[in-house]
Amino acid sequence: MTRLSNYLLPTEKQAPADAEAISHKLMVRAGLIRQMGTGMWTWLPAGWRVHQRVVNIIREELDGIGAQEMLMPVLQPAEPWRKTGRLDIEELFKLQDRKGSELVLAMTHEEAVTFHVAQIVRSYRDLPFTLYHFQVKERDEPRPRAGVLRTREFIMKDSYSFDRDQAGLEESYALHIGAYDRIMQRTGLRFYRVESDVGMMGGLGADEYMAPCAAGEDQVALAPGYAANVEVALRHTDIREVDGGYALGDQPLTIEPAIEIGNIFKLGTRYSEPLGASFLDESGSERPIWMGCYGIGPARIVAAAVEQFADEHGISWPRSLAPFAVHLIALGKPGSPEREACDGVYETLRAGGVEVLYDDREGQPGEKFADAELLGCPLRLTAGRKSLESGEIEVQLRRGRQQAAGLPLGGSPEALLRAVDELWRSLP
Repeated sequence: MTRLSNYLLPTEKQAPADAEAISHKLMVRAGLIRQMGTGMWTWLPAGWRVHQRVVNIIREELDGIGAQEMLMPVLQPAEPWRKTGRLDIEELFKLQDRKGSELVLAMTHEEAVTFHVAQIVRSYRDLPFTLYHFQVKERDEPRPRAGVLRTREFIMKDSYSFDRDQAGLEESYALHIGAYDRIMQRTGLRFYRVESDVGMMGGLGADEYMAPCAAGEDQVALAPGYAANVEVALRHTDIREVDGGYALGDQPLTIEPAIEIGNIFKLGTRYSEPLGASFLDESGSERPIWMGCYGIGPARIVAAAVEQFADEHGISWPRSLAPFAVHLIALGKPGSPEREACDGVYETLRAGGVEVLYDDREGQPGEKFADAELLGCPLRLTAGRKSLESGEIEVQLRRGRQQAAGLPLGGSPEALLRAVDELWRSLP
């Protein structure tokens, strides 16, 4: 049941005092998230619904390229990290158990997945394949900030491709680019795929997916036919400084702040060699497995959507990410004819498979409308005394706060469901 009278949606009139990013302010105010400690966030029911919308899109696209879902532990032995040279990473949480064994809390899972593959793969016939999971990551982040944008604990989708050679890696990499492009398009975000640095991951090359917005900590350098992380762009031999700005040849570079929402790496044999992940080729020779890794942050996609589409009244979700399709508001006291009519609309929508949040609380209309605009569901339906008189349910489209033609009240359930479906399909 999604009646607001018993649904946990603790909206707030004021943003947290330390909040600067729009997504931080609005996600707290809309009752989507709450902070437990520095860089540690709880997803409340409506927020978790949005997060899982992103997860489902990602899962569908990864399954579509033949990736296989699994789950690996966050708590891991330190030894594989020592072998890859990453145990000394400052942001890596390290601890000991009661027996004194060294452990880490994983910030990513290259060591874990390569450890398993090294034990399983024997022959070239076992390759290629791709594994992925959604799992909590822990990071001793020095500057947690901006709500869920930079945290100490977060969920990430990370996938790993395993191939016989570099040509196979290039094919797996291309498959992931296609999947990631489709994921971003389905979320409704504006995004760029840009050249990136391999950083602490190592390997042969990398790309990042960036969502432009004012709260972004990264900067993207853009020119016609060119997009790169600023650090990468400034190392480009054809980029030069012109009067305090930069240009690529004759084209000026535009620098835009953005949120990193995904990254993909050609790891090569960076992890397979130190961890002994190898196979026997057709001639019986032992060769290292070629790997790629591909990360994407559902929480960052959620925050980027808030940043890109919010207005002065609150969040305005793209259709694919909204916690509910319809926010239904009842005007009138319990037991009144208008309330009974709205109850009937709610039951019709629920029975028809429409995901609806029903504001059946006692309260002033202005408060209900403000909460609806803050939460940002794409469609707002209102039924009150005027609806009984006109025979129509009032409709507002959240994007742009536009009034739309009313929907039939008192007709057949099929007519109402058909009208809602047509309206829904017309939304961004």
